[in-house]
Amino acid sequence: MDISIFEAVGPLMIGPSSSHTAGAARLGRAGAAIVTEPFLRVSFGLYGSFAKTYKGHGTDIALVAGVLGMEEDEEELRDAFTIARSRGLTFDFYEAELEGMHENSVKMTFYTDSGKEREIIGSSIGGGQILICAIDGFPVQMRLNTNTLFVLQDDRKGVIYRITRILARNGINIGTMTVTREEKGARACCVIETDSLIGEDALSEIRNVEYVHQAQAIKID
Repeated sequence: MDISIFEAVGPLMIGPSSSHTAGAARLGRAGAAIVTEPFLRVSFGLYGSFAKTYKGHGTDIALVAGVLGMEEDEEELRDAFTIARSRGLTFDFYEAELEGMHENSVKMTFYTDSGKEREIIGSSIGGGQILICAIDGFPVQMRLNTNTLFVLQDDRKGVIYRITRILARNGINIGTMTVTREEKGARACCVIETDSLIGEDALSEIRNVEYVHQAQAIKID
């Protein structure tokens, strides 16, 4: 079988643990990619094993490195705290209660330059893999292993149809799609994994669809 040893034991990384270090860096990077706009401060609420062992495993350093955009195998990851402070980014850590979440989970609250607060909850599920579980209080299931489109919308007839038509018209093939809603007629979210990058033209069209409140393409690798 043609399998790399790195696929068997986990990703290339700086740090002792694929779950607590590599996964944490990917979570931080995913959070920053979802927020998109500049931020001044990040507060990390650590849950379960993350909360108990984060200093020994370097989870705190990896999370900060991730929000700075570093990948898990970058040498500079070790100096993430110093680099963050030199860029004017402040951060803090506290123990959070995230009921029903994986043991390696974090709630990241981003305080943006424009005065917004964005909240991302995610889990490190093993081998450096992650799962984004909530965005600004809305439950999602996003692994971010490929090109991913996140759409927040009203639960109205025809919205999903128009979104998928736009993707097809732009030559973008859908791999998987999940749609969840708070309740009938309320807020809904659509997560679509695609085979190719979603360009700004397609995104602009989707944002102009009636009842769509937010649409963004997310890719962290």
